Amino acid sequence: MKETHEDNMQAIGYNGSEFIEFEKTLNNPTGRDLLVEIKAISVNPIDTKVKHTVAKDGAVKILGYDASGIVSAVGEQVSIFKVGDEVFYAGDVTRDGSNTAYQLVDERIVGRKPKSLNFEQAAALPLTSITAWESLFDRLKITQSDKDKSLLLIGAAGGVGSMAIQFAKQIIGMKVIATASRDESRSWCKQMGADIVFDHQHLVQQFKDNNLDAPKYILCMGIPDDYFEQMIQVIAPQGSICLLANTQQAYDLNLLKAKSITLVWEMMFTRSMFQTNDLVKQHELLNKLALMVENGDIMHTLTQHLNPINVDTITRAHQVIERGKMQGKLVISNRITQ
Repeated sequence: MKETHEDNMQAIGYNGSEFIEFEKTLNNPTGRDLLVEIKAISVNPIDTKVKHTVAKDGAVKILGYDASGIVSAVGEQVSIFKVGDEVFYAGDVTRDGSNTAYQLVDERIVGRKPKSLNFEQAAALPLTSITAWESLFDRLKITQSDKDKSLLLIGAAGGVGSMAIQFAKQIIGMKVIATASRDESRSWCKQMGADIVFDHQHLVQQFKDNNLDAPKYILCMGIPDDYFEQMIQVIAPQGSICLLANTQQAYDLNLLKAKSITLVWEMMFTRSMFQTNDLVKQHELLNKLALMVENGDIMHTLTQHLNPINVDTITRAHQVIERGKMQGKLVISNRITQ
């Protein structure tokens, strides 16, 4: 194992009121952990949601889940990576995040960075790619036999939607109907490969007006409360709906019965939170993603870049994400140019 030669490192945490910079002990990795020198991070909606759970009088929380960097040291049980490897990953919500100089992360949720991307571009991909992949293929269980089916993506201009569009088109070849509310969001969805882009509202009427078959699958990236009844109305009988965000109210699940609708959830941190036996699937997925990127099948989704990684840029990034108008992903690094 490479020695770190450091006792402390700089970290940025949230104290319940604001982001602050502080020194944190730098620990050497053990077991299957890697110590990664952070080169770039990306801010996601989950960062802002976790931030609001931090108590003002509690411990400072280090946020950040997307990251790319270089392996600086490895634990004694590490078998996949070595010191010097360039990697990217989405982290573990139960551990310290990536808003720090170095991060400990289990190698089983880490992938090799695509060679064709720089650290900033790579940092934009892990969390949204894993979420989109697991939603489509693990939760909705879409397969090649669904090539002639339609997928409706609600709120598709963000990071997860951007990847879900690409996976559905490039891997399955199915028809993708996306929703977006603004001209720039609609243009972005089209750039990612969506066949049709609707407004978020009046979905049933828009499907009717465009003479489209009811979608077999729906992935909702917005607040489910805003679309629950619309989704039930528009989906094909025996269809499946996947939700990402928490609901704010209770629903009558009997509404799903007439069409025999399957309702599933996706939480990309489930595997790491519960240390599931198939944890390494996220490593395998990220490596598969790296190959697809290098082959030109999948595009990175970096659209905004801030620098350097400090309290000011992380605060600004959270403000941007909380406005809810992002296309693609926002990345922060210590490099001035991408």
